[in-house]
Amino acid sequence: MWPLGDSPTRPEGRQAAVIDVGSNSVRLVVYRVDGRALWTIYNEKVVAGLGRDMAATGRLSPEGIEAAVGALRRFRAVLDGWRADEVTAAATAAVREAADGKAFLKRVMDETGLEVRVLSGEEEARYAALGVRCGQPDAEGVVGDLGGSSLELVRLNGITQIEGVTLPLGPFALGAPKALDPERVRRVIDERLAPQANRFASPEFHAVGGAWRNLALLHMQLADYPLHVAHQYQISRADGLDLARFVQRQSRSSLERIPGLSKKRFDTLPYAALVLDRLIDRLGVEKVVVSAYGVREGLLLDAMAPEVRQLDPLIEGCEALTAQHGISPELGHALEAWVAPLFEKLPPMFPGRDPVLLAAACRLADLGARLHPDHRADLAFEQVLRAPLAGMNHEERCFLAFVAFARHSTAPQPPDAQVVNRMLSSERRQRARALGSAIRLGCDLSGRNIRLLEKSSLDAKGDKLRLTTLAGWEDMLMGEQVARRAQSLAQALKLNLELA
Repeated sequence: MWPLGDSPTRPEGRQAAVIDVGSNSVRLVVYRVDGRALWTIYNEKVVAGLGRDMAATGRLSPEGIEAAVGALRRFRAVLDGWRADEVTAAATAAVREAADGKAFLKRVMDETGLEVRVLSGEEEARYAALGVRCGQPDAEGVVGDLGGSSLELVRLNGITQIEGVTLPLGPFALGAPKALDPERVRRVIDERLAPQANRFASPEFHAVGGAWRNLALLHMQLADYPLHVAHQYQISRADGLDLARFVQRQSRSSLERIPGLSKKRFDTLPYAALVLDRLIDRLGVEKVVVSAYGVREGLLLDAMAPEVRQLDPLIEGCEALTAQHGISPELGHALEAWVAPLFEKLPPMFPGRDPVLLAAACRLADLGARLHPDHRADLAFEQVLRAPLAGMNHEERCFLAFVAFARHSTAPQPPDAQVVNRMLSSERRQRARALGSAIRLGCDLSGRNIRLLEKSSLDAKGDKLRLTTLAGWEDMLMGEQVARRAQSLAQALKLNLELA
């Protein structure tokens, strides 16, 4: 990993499109790629159900073929003028295994000009694991990517050594869209899973796929969870089993009455829930972590230069988010160097993660620069809280959002205070207040001129916070506003201020 404040030169930002021909849906996602940071700027999905008839006929659904080809014709039109190296098209289990899969691909080529790459089961598993690592570089345990026809299980052993297997455990392979027969399907799942259960046993399970994201969103509703962000949402073993068994018992009409569930998944969701149930039980799962990143993002990560892949996605994402507002990245680097010596002396709030969060917060220092001054604190808070940033869990997301708020305001509570109060301890809220105050002090002291930051330093000794300037610079740096900002920081740290 590169030093936090010393990233290499980033490649020029670009756009990349991924077309994913899955067993259930056909999707086009257009990304903005800023070095290690990915942003979804366009996302269109057609639930074609290509694999709907596979279990019975071994062939693609005729209706699904027409829907898929129609979708791909549209996607090709949307991407008209794009270079071939900017577009990746890949197909997974249904096309791979169908007797008429090659004929389907030929028709796609003839009618759209798209050359669709068919991923092997091993490749699909590998890219799913890379996708999880794209969204959470320190992810451990096992990845489960559930598609319409197959389940890929992958043990995370780093980027290059990925151990995976493909199993026919997607809803269509188990009998969907027929109504779920729980006892029969449970026996089938257990039989197919049994040879791999010990190999992929893990206390931590990363759930990839739209069906499981829908289950997570349902769990948020049932738990009255305050932050509706699917990526990195965590479900305990007990809650996961309760949720899966609740969904298995629901009829289609019952599912239709639950707000927020995708209408296209009513036939397959009970099957997905039963697969999750058996995985939790047979693999010894203690925690399910939902990943919004999967095969598509894995394909993009694999295409990045090795030195770019090593960058921290959270820091890179925060820097890219600010750069989109036309702010120089140099300020964030300088602020990190200026505030780090002070905060390194404090007790850790997120063990092993404090330096990354500090670096990310400094990159967000001027996120509100172009917003109305009366509203920038609230708007910066909301943007960080819900921005599609990778590389952090929900508690860290709330922490950074509170820092962004405190960077612009001394008000005691941010908007959505119930989210912050539920997700963060009082100690973490106080630390976020302090870090935001320190960033605000650095910005006001220097007038955002990084050379002026080098003429001063922050330090804590005993019960004192010391703001020191080089000789001859006192009158140019220690104005009335700076003194107020320094006092706010001292109060947040519960220290006495000393100006020198």
